[in-house]
Amino acid sequence: MISTYLVLVAVVIYLVLYYTYGKGLEKSVVRASADKETPAHKYYDGVDYVPAHQAVLYGHHFASIAGAGPIVGPALAMAWGWLPGLLWVWFGNIFIGAVHDYLALMSSVRYDGKSVQWIAGRIVGKRTGLTFPVYIWFTLVLVIAAFTAVVSKLFNSIPQAATASILFLIVAVILGFLMYKMKLNFYVSTLVGVVLLVVSLWIGFNNPVVLEYHSWNMFLFVYIVLASSLPVWVLLQPRDYLNAYILWFGLLTSGIAFVALAKPITAPAFTTFTANVIGGNPSPFWPAIPLVIACGALSGFHSLVGSGTSSKQLDKEVHGLMVAYGGMFTEGFLSTIVVVSIAVYGVAIVGVPAVEWGTQYIKAGGGLGTFVASYAKGFAEFYGYSEAFWKTFATLWISAFALTSLDTAARLGRFAWQEIFEPLYDRNRSLHGVISNRWIASGVAALFGVYLAWGGSYTILWPAFAGMNQLLASIAMITAAIWVSKVQRPAKVWGYAVLIPALFLWVTVTAGIIWYIVTIPIKDPITNVAVKSILGIGLILNFILIAEFANAYRKPAEEYAAMPT
Repeated sequence: MISTYLVLVAVVIYLVLYYTYGKGLEKSVVRASADKETPAHKYYDGVDYVPAHQAVLYGHHFASIAGAGPIVGPALAMAWGWLPGLLWVWFGNIFIGAVHDYLALMSSVRYDGKSVQWIAGRIVGKRTGLTFPVYIWFTLVLVIAAFTAVVSKLFNSIPQAATASILFLIVAVILGFLMYKMKLNFYVSTLVGVVLLVVSLWIGFNNPVVLEYHSWNMFLFVYIVLASSLPVWVLLQPRDYLNAYILWFGLLTSGIAFVALAKPITAPAFTTFTANVIGGNPSPFWPAIPLVIACGALSGFHSLVGSGTSSKQLDKEVHGLMVAYGGMFTEGFLSTIVVVSIAVYGVAIVGVPAVEWGTQYIKAGGGLGTFVASYAKGFAEFYGYSEAFWKTFATLWISAFALTSLDTAARLGRFAWQEIFEPLYDRNRSLHGVISNRWIASGVAALFGVYLAWGGSYTILWPAFAGMNQLLASIAMITAAIWVSKVQRPAKVWGYAVLIPALFLWVTVTAGIIWYIVTIPIKDPITNVAVKSILGIGLILNFILIAEFANAYRKPAEEYAAMPT
């Protein structure tokens, strides 16, 4: 019965906190207004600045921030047992993740849809504005590498989902044409899209596309460049809107199934503090946990999505709480389902007894595949039909979000790349025009990311991405703390509610990255040099940024009086 209680407790936590803590942030800190003009209307351009229906934007935002993150991380963290990871997810959501996401989105809205790195340069200092985009670009390269490896591995192992995913992309383009060009009724367009989505799943289940891992790497490179460079209405908005229906169906049905099944938990609640996790090596829960569980608890990538794409599509300020704060809580609930499903079925699927779980879980193949098999087993047991069908659906579920994160990361990489070379505009406009071209800017990030994925194991790439990602979260949240205390000026307790979790996270992740660089061996020499060099550069930039933030925090609030609130 404990599996049932865990799911119900998660539902209660997220509902109560949304309507208390979340509403408090909205009213007391951000002071969101339905009457203020948002950047989507003020700077409408039909490419990046396009107002979206609240449900459409929620779908886009969630799909972009989630990817495979809330699944891969908790699935790997099960080596420590189900309890430590679940507590990290819940407390991370409440005190860091949701606060971070909401403030990143809304501060960007107040600064005309500018990126979090631009905002940092404005409110922290000019040197930060120059350094932050470089840090973010390297982080996004690791995002692309990690998710390319995950999706290629999934498509290679379950080719039925590959077919369904490709057809899903075609359906999204059709939906975008119906909604934005033919101006077909919103609800009629939605019905057409959902029906075609179901047809895609069925066709995919019966017609697998079989390619090897590196062929999928090349396919994804082409996809990333195209999807990240096309106008958002062509693929990004409609695809992510349909993704929301996959999400809602998967979360609702899995929540019902695991509550109603009331299955006993077979995996241990806790194994050992230094379970074999990262690359199958002994990994201390602290400070290694944020290198494993990223998006399910909190994620710096979310600040890039919120300030990079979602802020440019927000129709009204009052939609921000549902989009960003609610999106993070939804992601946390997804991670809860992952933990519960593996806790129930994982021992039988992996074939590792509970007493050996901490040392043998990863070595026996525990991780992403364990969740897919556990999810399918639970669905087949409760809803009927074959486990093979539910494996296809689960893989489509994961890959649909991962594909979104891939092209969103490349789009954000384009923005960061263009910001890095912005000073070149006044010196050599022709060269600047070539370097900042959206196809080239997207292609450079995609090329480096896919190259790293080519020879890297996802159990090695994932912690590297997560480390840079979580460090970015702490920096973005410290930026938000300055914005809150110096510009918004709410009651002091709200300022501390942002600053204290940010500093705790910064210390934890900085220690975790240093531990990873010193301790974790990477067999492929090129991947070893590339990944650890990126992490080393990240650490250097990180210390520069934290020093800048400390100086900015000591400045009097009067220096920020002219900034928009």
